[in-house]
Amino acid sequence: MDKFEKEIMVVHVNKLFNNDYFHGFLHHSEKDIHSIILNNFEWMKRGLAEKNPDYKQPIAYCIIINQELKKIFVYQRSTNAGEERLHNLFTIGIGGHIDTPDFNQDKNETKNPIHKSMLREINEEINIPEQSTIDPVVLGYINDDSNDVGKVHLGILYLIKTNAEEVYPKDSEIEQGKFVHFHELEDIFSKNEFETWSKIAFEPLKRFFEDL
Repeated sequence: MDKFEKEIMVVHVNKLFNNDYFHGFLHHSEKDIHSIILNNFEWMKRGLAEKNPDYKQPIAYCIIINQELKKIFVYQRSTNAGEERLHNLFTIGIGGHIDTPDFNQDKNETKNPIHKSMLREINEEINIPEQSTIDPVVLGYINDDSNDVGKVHLGILYLIKTNAEEVYPKDSEIEQGKFVHFHELEDIFSKNEFETWSKIAFEPLKRFFEDL
């Protein structure tokens, strides 16, 4: 199926923000947008959603970290990446659209399509060694209307804590990627072109590690 024909999760901006609009990063402790999304989402064909700024497409934007080693997974998107406008850019976030298969009504499955999408994307894009722990935590939210991608998307910023000492790229959408120490991150940002969401996520991520 054409990717633009797939039905993806969207939320009307009025319900999402409710006159409490923000730009940049908002910490989860300030507002539980995660719950607002789960209580107000709709399904829309991606081709329509990409052209309709009255709706935001939630994306679970996942930063893979080893908290003890203070390492973060950094990678460069390849020209095979699904969103052409992000080709070749560096990023610290793994994620994708939430579509109808992520919403499983089976009583033995999670009723949270955001969480299910998050786990699916991680499994598809990177290789975390077996027996490693994975602990997802919502850090906050990213909203950026300064470009065409950001105008129709909202990032749910997850920290994916793992005890794995190394993680590896698995998907062809990743050109190159590796764990780097937190103190190397600022230098990497200064020497490479990063996507906007990663730039926004950098400061809250920096505060997180400095508070450890």
